[in-house]
Amino acid sequence: MVSRACGPRRAVCLLALILAATCFPAHTSDARPHPRLAAAYKRAQAAIEQRDFDAAARAFQDAVRLDPRSPEAHNGLGWALLVQGLYEQAVPHLRRAVSLRPDFAAARRNLGEALSGSGQQDEALTQLRHAVELDSSDPESHRALARLLVSQGKLPEGIAELGRAVELAPGRADLHDDYGSALAQDQRMQQATEQFAEAVRLDPRFAQAHFHLGVARWRLGDIDSALTSFQSATELNPQHAEPRYYLALVLERKGQRERAIEELRRAVELKPDYALAHNRLGLLLQRTGEPEEAITAFRRARELDPANPEIPNNLGLALLQRGDANSAIEQFRIAMSMSPADASFRGNLGIAYLQKADFDSAITELRGALQLAPRMAALHYNLGLALKLKDQLPEAIAEFRTAIELDPQLADAHYTLGVTYWQQGLFPEAANELRAALAITPQYAEAHYTLGTVLKQLGNLPDAAASLREALRLQPDFAGAHTTLAAVLEQLGDSEGAAAERKAAEQITREKTALQAATFATNSGLRMLNAGDLDGAIGQFQSAIKAAPEYAPAYYHLGQALQRKGQKAEAQTAFQRAAELDPKLEAPAH
Repeated sequence: MVSRACGPRRAVCLLALILAATCFPAHTSDARPHPRLAAAYKRAQAAIEQRDFDAAARAFQDAVRLDPRSPEAHNGLGWALLVQGLYEQAVPHLRRAVSLRPDFAAARRNLGEALSGSGQQDEALTQLRHAVELDSSDPESHRALARLLVSQGKLPEGIAELGRAVELAPGRADLHDDYGSALAQDQRMQQATEQFAEAVRLDPRFAQAHFHLGVARWRLGDIDSALTSFQSATELNPQHAEPRYYLALVLERKGQRERAIEELRRAVELKPDYALAHNRLGLLLQRTGEPEEAITAFRRARELDPANPEIPNNLGLALLQRGDANSAIEQFRIAMSMSPADASFRGNLGIAYLQKADFDSAITELRGALQLAPRMAALHYNLGLALKLKDQLPEAIAEFRTAIELDPQLADAHYTLGVTYWQQGLFPEAANELRAALAITPQYAEAHYTLGTVLKQLGNLPDAAASLREALRLQPDFAGAHTTLAAVLEQLGDSEGAAAERKAAEQITREKTALQAATFATNSGLRMLNAGDLDGAIGQFQSAIKAAPEYAPAYYHLGQALQRKGQKAEAQTAFQRAAELDPKLEAPAH
């Protein structure tokens, strides 16, 4: 499921439960232990208590030199190498310990773990089974055997061994955590949750158990409890990237995208090779209208995980969002080469050709995608768009109708079919489709606007005015709706209202020109920021603010640039203004 207990926690468990009984003998092979040998063991003990396993290994090496026939000394040295991941170096010493004392259960367990770490799985399994036979009351031997069994896909037997370990040592949080992880791998999520919860109860500061409990709760759909667990995990271990990734997933699900983005940024700072987090960061940046940063994140994910076809597909979509259809086409073709049977990848290639206005190629690719997935409504809809743009209206209408038959809730298909009918002069049919789109998506401002236009042409002026006003309620800066409403009001004899609508349309047009300039300058500044040109980026963000003083993203990214330059007070002022204009833009946590 997720990472298992390791590092210092595991070392402390071994020290307390194993080494005191097996590595520091009351008597060595000599009748009278040499003082230097006793001193070596004492140094080893002290080093282990300080978690300095390299120093422990050196002390045990001294013990082996002083008493080469001591199984305890060889086992201690083998164990000290084992916990450092030096499996091949550990094996000879552990073999020697077992040969000197065949009934030495702890040495056989350590040998099994070292053999497993060095890839000698069959012999490792033999040694671990032997260790359990020699001392069935040792929970560590059961756990070591269980881990190997689980890694070999023998989940039921591995779970049984972990269950036995927990029975033997019910007060050990780390064993409950391991048991829960194995149960989760077997998709027994409720039972896994119970084990992780018990681990947390036993050790409230066990960050890994909080993390695992969060993942289990996430998979069970208990979002609020998962959020609590992930927050505890990140508080207890701020340097662990994985809980931050999952915390971001929960925040995204709860609609807190900006906070999710900050957690993902922190995750990739902590773990720069975390491909999954880079990819997710790209998706969120893309959805929040930051294609440049999304492209950077996807490119990094692609470097880290070149075999994942989803990443070039996501990169292609971000490039499309930026308007770079040629580069998007290249990425979609890479995704298709890795997964030729994926209809969505080929469908996205068709959309890229649509953006290029290469309608023939778009039609070819979309029809090819439909051969792979003939019942995918979105493909029929996109093919209909391509045919419509080629002025092949009967064929386009047929595709829109098929899309609607396959997915009656596809509001865009109803809307575009309505527009097509309107353009053909089929006003009643157009009105019906536009109303169907609005029944599915009442917040569809464009559909209200188009319906108002159609009703105007049908002579139904009061209903036309109502539809246009609803479009403006949903989207107050919809200049076209103001202009059309002005014409309707003029026909209804409301000259004053018509004049007000025309004035509003003119004002919006001027503001949109300024906003376009601000957006362009902000995107340019982001490119400079990503390239490390802080002064250039700051200049572009300030230009954006001058063009559109109410444009929140410019203030937010100005804050980021100022923060990176070390101008913390100025950065805070920019973040504060961004949050005033758009409460979703919270200052990043540091």
